[in-house]
Amino acid sequence: MLESLFPYVKLDQLLRATYETLYMTAIAGAATFVLGLALGAVLFLTGPGQLLANRAVYGALSLLSNVFRSIPFIILIVLLIPFTKLVVGRILGVNAALPALIIGAAPFYARLVEIAFREVSKGVIEATRSMGGGIGTIVFKVLIPEAAPALASGLTVTLISLVGFTAMAGVIGAGGLGNLAYLEGFQRNHGDVTLVATVTVLIIVFAIQFVGDQVTRKLDKR
Repeated sequence: MLESLFPYVKLDQLLRATYETLYMTAIAGAATFVLGLALGAVLFLTGPGQLLANRAVYGALSLLSNVFRSIPFIILIVLLIPFTKLVVGRILGVNAALPALIIGAAPFYARLVEIAFREVSKGVIEATRSMGGGIGTIVFKVLIPEAAPALASGLTVTLISLVGFTAMAGVIGAGGLGNLAYLEGFQRNHGDVTLVATVTVLIIVFAIQFVGDQVTRKLDKR
């Protein structure tokens, strides 16, 4: 029955492509979380009226973040080819897609982190400072715990965006479900392959959204 519906779909290719998509999303997502959290914290702390307010630093980081968030991902991949070749040693394959995925997603998540930190009550921050709490204490004991639901929700949105980025990267040789849909589906006119690859991407996105929603609800103490 399945073979009659999807005659050109090969299970081994589908499983490999799914693994590659999950691999790129997981590695890039972990790096994006760390870098985005750090960049978002610096943006917040150096922003106007904050603890380490510095117009020059905030302006430079804000501009950098806005630039990389604004560049279409497919163009970003091309722009980063020399950097990717320097870091990874090649410009094709799943690992070659990671620099562009991280650089494309980290500034986006950093902005979500900054927004989440701004929602934390200033009274709590001031109370921590009055008790002798330093920057590290404020970030790790106040900002991150208080903003945890928003951080989890932002990470969920970012991971879903990363899945879409991996599909675009696949079109130019990064592997994954995007590569499968383009090479085996579109170029060879196998519509069933494109359909199955698309449905698999949707399942991954729905799974990320479901898990993200559950984590956000558990972290929300209100």
